[in-house]
Amino acid sequence: QVQLVESGGGLVQTGGSLRLSCLELGRTFIGHAMGWFRQAPGKEREFVARITWSGLSTYYADSVKGRFTISRDNDKNTVYLQMNSLKPEDTAVYYCAADLSDTNSRVTAIYEYDYWGQGTQVTVSS
Repeated sequence: QVQLVESGGGLVQTGGSLRLSCLELGRTFIGHAMGWFRQAPGKEREFVARITWSGLSTYYADSVKGRFTISRDNDKNTVYLQMNSLKPEDTAVYYCAADLSDTNSRVTAIYEYDYWGQGTQVTVSS
Protein backbone atom coordinates (compact mmCIF):
# COMPACT_ATOMS: atom_id res chain seq x y z
CA GLN A 1 0.00 0.00 0.00
CA VAL A 2 1.39 3.37 -1.04
CA GLN A 3 0.46 6.53 0.78
CA LEU A 4 1.42 9.98 -0.43
CA VAL A 5 1.24 12.89 1.99
CA GLU A 6 1.54 16.45 0.72
CA SER A 7 2.43 19.45 2.85
CA GLY A 8 3.60 23.02 2.47
CA GLY A 9 0.55 24.68 0.99
CA GLY A 10 -0.79 27.97 2.25
CA LEU A 11 -1.67 31.56 1.46
CA VAL A 12 0.92 33.73 -0.26
CA GLN A 13 0.90 37.07 -2.07
CA THR A 14 1.51 37.47 -5.78
CA GLY A 15 5.21 37.14 -6.49
CA GLY A 16 5.83 35.04 -3.40
CA SER A 17 7.17 31.52 -3.04
CA LEU A 18 6.15 28.23 -1.51
CA ARG A 19 7.74 24.81 -1.37
CA LEU A 20 5.49 21.78 -1.43
CA SER A 21 6.62 18.41 -0.15
CA CYS A 22 5.28 14.95 -0.83
CA LEU A 23 6.31 12.08 1.42
CA GLU A 24 5.78 8.51 0.26
CA LEU A 25 4.93 5.99 2.95
CA GLY A 26 4.39 2.30 2.84
CA ARG A 27 6.74 1.01 0.19
CA THR A 28 10.12 1.61 -1.30
CA PHE A 29 10.51 4.81 -3.22
CA ILE A 30 12.71 3.08 -5.76
CA GLY A 31 11.62 3.08 -9.37
CA HIS A 32 8.81 5.65 -9.15
CA ALA A 33 8.56 8.66 -11.33
CA MET A 34 6.69 11.37 -9.44
CA GLY A 35 4.42 14.10 -10.63
CA TRP A 36 2.63 17.17 -9.38
CA PHE A 37 -0.82 18.12 -10.60
CA ARG A 38 -3.23 20.86 -9.61
CA GLN A 39 -6.94 21.49 -9.71
CA ALA A 40 -8.51 24.91 -9.51
CA PRO A 41 -12.18 25.37 -8.58
CA GLY A 42 -14.43 24.45 -11.49
CA LYS A 43 -11.53 23.21 -13.60
CA GLU A 44 -10.09 19.84 -14.47
CA ARG A 45 -6.99 18.51 -12.79
CA GLU A 46 -3.91 19.45 -14.82
CA PHE A 47 -0.32 18.38 -15.07
CA VAL A 48 2.28 20.63 -13.46
CA ALA A 49 5.60 18.78 -13.32
CA ARG A 50 7.23 15.37 -13.42
CA ILE A 51 10.55 13.90 -12.31
CA THR A 52 12.01 10.50 -13.03
CA TRP A 53 13.31 8.33 -10.21
CA SER A 54 16.94 9.22 -10.96
CA GLY A 55 16.09 12.91 -10.88
CA LEU A 56 17.96 13.43 -14.12
CA SER A 57 14.85 14.18 -16.18
CA THR A 58 12.21 16.75 -15.37
CA TYR A 59 9.20 18.01 -17.30
CA TYR A 60 6.96 21.01 -16.80
CA ALA A 61 3.72 22.49 -17.98
CA ASP A 62 4.31 25.57 -20.09
CA SER A 63 2.41 27.68 -17.58
CA VAL A 64 4.94 27.02 -14.81
CA LYS A 65 8.18 26.60 -16.75
CA GLY A 66 10.88 28.87 -15.37
CA ARG A 67 8.97 29.49 -12.14
CA PHE A 68 8.53 26.02 -10.62
CA THR A 69 11.18 23.41 -9.92
CA ILE A 70 10.54 19.77 -9.13
CA SER A 71 13.16 17.80 -7.23
CA ARG A 72 13.43 14.72 -5.05
CA ASP A 73 15.41 13.24 -2.21
CA ASN A 74 15.21 9.47 -2.50
CA ASP A 75 16.89 8.98 0.87
CA LYS A 76 13.93 10.77 2.43
CA ASN A 77 11.26 9.31 0.10
CA THR A 78 10.24 12.88 -0.64
CA VAL A 79 9.56 14.91 -3.77
CA TYR A 80 9.41 18.71 -3.72
CA LEU A 81 7.85 21.45 -5.80
CA GLN A 82 9.52 24.81 -5.38
CA MET A 83 7.14 27.49 -6.61
CA ASN A 84 8.46 30.99 -7.23
CA SER A 85 6.91 34.12 -8.72
CA LEU A 86 3.47 32.85 -7.84
CA LYS A 87 0.44 34.28 -9.60
CA PRO A 88 -3.26 34.27 -8.66
CA GLU A 89 -3.86 31.76 -11.45
CA ASP A 90 -1.64 29.29 -9.60
CA THR A 91 -4.32 29.03 -6.92
CA ALA A 92 -5.42 25.40 -6.73
CA VAL A 93 -5.26 22.21 -4.76
CA TYR A 94 -1.91 20.60 -5.55
CA TYR A 95 -1.58 16.83 -5.70
CA CYS A 96 1.44 14.62 -5.92
CA ALA A 97 1.24 11.32 -7.75
CA ALA A 98 3.43 8.27 -8.26
CA ASP A 99 4.01 6.57 -11.60
CA LEU A 100 5.39 3.08 -11.08
CA SER A 101 6.59 2.84 -14.66
CA ASP A 102 9.21 5.61 -14.36
CA THR A 103 8.94 6.32 -18.08
CA ASN A 104 11.50 8.89 -19.16
CA SER A 105 9.05 11.08 -21.05
CA ARG A 106 6.63 13.90 -20.47
CA VAL A 107 3.75 11.85 -19.06
CA THR A 108 0.89 14.23 -18.35
CA ALA A 109 -2.22 12.04 -18.33
CA ILE A 110 -3.86 11.48 -14.98
CA TYR A 111 -4.55 7.81 -15.71
CA GLU A 112 -0.84 7.14 -16.14
CA TYR A 113 -0.24 7.72 -12.44
CA ASP A 114 -0.93 4.93 -10.00
CA TYR A 115 -1.14 6.59 -6.58
CA TRP A 116 -2.31 9.99 -5.44
CA GLY A 117 -2.09 12.12 -2.36
CA GLN A 118 -4.98 14.00 -0.77
CA GLY A 119 -3.78 17.39 -1.94
CA THR A 120 -2.66 20.63 -0.35
CA GLN A 121 -4.28 24.01 -0.93
CA VAL A 122 -2.24 26.83 -2.45
CA THR A 123 -3.85 30.26 -2.55
CA VAL A 124 -2.17 33.23 -4.18
CA SER A 125 -3.68 36.60 -3.36
CA SER A 126 -3.51 39.54 -5.75
